[in-house]
Amino acid sequence: MRVLIFTALALLGVALGDEIPTEDNVLVLSKSNFDSAISSNEFILVEFYAPWCGHCKSLAPEYAKAATKLSEEESPIKLAKVDATQEQELAENYGVRGYPTLKFFKSGNPMDYNGGRQADDIVNWLKKKTGPPAVEVSSAEQAKELIAANPVIVFGFFPDQSTDKAKVFLSTASLVDDQVFAIVSDEKVVKDLEAEEDDVVLFKNFEENRVKYEAEKFDDDLLKSWVFVQSMPTIVEFSHETASKIFGGQIKYHLLLFLSKKNGDFEKYVEELKPVAKTYRDKIMTVAIDADEDEHQRILEFFGMKKEEVPAARLIALEQDMAKYKPASDELSANSVEEFVQSFFAGTLKQHLLSESLPADWAAKPVKVLVATNFDEVVFDTNKKVLVEFYAPWCGHCKQLVPIYDKLGEHFEKDDDVVIAKIDATANELEHTKITSFPTIKLYTKDNQVRDYNGERTLAGLTKFVESDGEGAEPVPSVSEYEEEDEQPARDEL
Repeated sequence: MRVLIFTALALLGVALGDEIPTEDNVLVLSKSNFDSAISSNEFILVEFYAPWCGHCKSLAPEYAKAATKLSEEESPIKLAKVDATQEQELAENYGVRGYPTLKFFKSGNPMDYNGGRQADDIVNWLKKKTGPPAVEVSSAEQAKELIAANPVIVFGFFPDQSTDKAKVFLSTASLVDDQVFAIVSDEKVVKDLEAEEDDVVLFKNFEENRVKYEAEKFDDDLLKSWVFVQSMPTIVEFSHETASKIFGGQIKYHLLLFLSKKNGDFEKYVEELKPVAKTYRDKIMTVAIDADEDEHQRILEFFGMKKEEVPAARLIALEQDMAKYKPASDELSANSVEEFVQSFFAGTLKQHLLSESLPADWAAKPVKVLVATNFDEVVFDTNKKVLVEFYAPWCGHCKQLVPIYDKLGEHFEKDDDVVIAKIDATANELEHTKITSFPTIKLYTKDNQVRDYNGERTLAGLTKFVESDGEGAEPVPSVSEYEEEDEQPARDEL
């Protein structure tokens, strides 16, 4: 029945579409026209946004550019947007929890959009979801037009599409949403493009214009990884537009170069370091970050860096609890950076853990102040039980807890068996404990059990928890997996 209704409404698509207002070729939807827009368009991408959202503002021009490109191509794919702050019921119906949220509707059925946020990425993702995985190319002229029109395009030269390699190529093409794939079967066109049978060649409009897949093994995973690596610049500049590819790609080790554009660091270091980045690009992505940008200050803070330390290099392992590494030398030459990378892969580097200096009066108040260097000594004292609040200075819930926690410290101040303490977990890191949200409260008992407090943040609740040795709470491991939760900044907002 749903299909019949959709088909009937689709026949009226032009008339219904005319009633929907547009801005820069993007349909403007509200509760009154949402259902008709979805029903009258077989393919429609909808952005739920908030006017005050910085990421939404960054996406807006790219989103409009993608809509305009599809319109010029007379594509049946439409782009639309909904102000979720005005249309809260619609947003709730589609599970919108953050901004922007993009949903793709195919014949009225929604799916999450997980592509990039640049116009070409949006268009490529949509075409993959609505058409064949690879464009059939029948002439050299058509191939050259495709190469000129796309910043990156992957060609497979397969006169026989029934071969195992051709099947892997088409399978990979269907898996990679953000790149255009093309397939050539005509042997004459293969020769015209200076290729050979079964070649896979990536064409791009930057750096090496043509890169051939050379690995002996040919499978989905390897080809997908190769396409990702070769479609990115050797050194990627960090921005809102590149963040999703940096964090969402196959490469989970990142070499970060903190540079100052104002001081000419990009000109001074990027070209010199490209050969090193190219050597290790299959294993580690090299990312250049302009330390002058205000929006990048969170990244410096995350690494415990000050602007005076720029230019500098750091390394991060995303899948190792976001482990950070610092080079032995502050020198940013090709040799020193290569030694840094080699040491990391050799396993001879220790994690770089942040720690504040220990205040002289850290124990002067009822609530003791911990830093990374005195944490173990205080917390693992088997003669005392220690309650620790892991907080972040910017966390609203932590600020609300301050007066209650201070009263808790006063309550136990004269109890020699109890220590009430706190630690700024954004400025102090512990090898054995990773914090996922703020505030996190843990009780360390005399027998080295660790118990999380999950009750109400009241003086009575916390007091009872300490006095009962966390009775009723399950012991937790001292090491927990790093995850991003609501109180943590997102990776591309660090």
